[in-house]
Amino acid sequence: MSNNKEIAIKLARDSLKTYLKENKILSLLPDMPEDFLKRAGCFVSLKKEDGSLRGCIGTIEPVYDTLAEEIIRNSISAGTKDPRFPKVEIIELDSLVFAVDVLHPKEEITDFDYLDPYKYGVVVEKGRQKGVLLPDLEGIDTAQKQVEIAMTKASINDINGTKIYRFKVERYNE
Repeated sequence: MSNNKEIAIKLARDSLKTYLKENKILSLLPDMPEDFLKRAGCFVSLKKEDGSLRGCIGTIEPVYDTLAEEIIRNSISAGTKDPRFPKVEIIELDSLVFAVDVLHPKEEITDFDYLDPYKYGVVVEKGRQKGVLLPDLEGIDTAQKQVEIAMTKASINDINGTKIYRFKVERYNE
């Protein structure tokens, strides 16, 4: 499993690097391990050396045929399409720290007792509005706070009529 960490991080880093330098989307390697040929949603996070966020984009459920493609596309988007940040410049690449969170399928919950902000991420849905928060984020130590932040991200003001889901992740940090 530790090899998956190196592969996930290398794939994320090489994808953004190839896109920024050559304006090309990285091709899948023919010898890609089986775990990366399965379908799964994932988030790619980019952080500066001081730990501050530089970009984060992901998919709750898979959009592409393989996890490898999901990592490639989300890495490019994290570096070039996160609306909170300007596009990553090539000169920044070597100083960025990459993380890949591979999501397990989400499951609906009916009670906050089924949440644990250190163990589970959360999805809050109301109609077409949807907010997502990954698990084990600094400063988020209660399920209530986790759900409130996800609701704010989705512009949901009232919890009534809201569906709440939890999910586990495999987190690969550099």
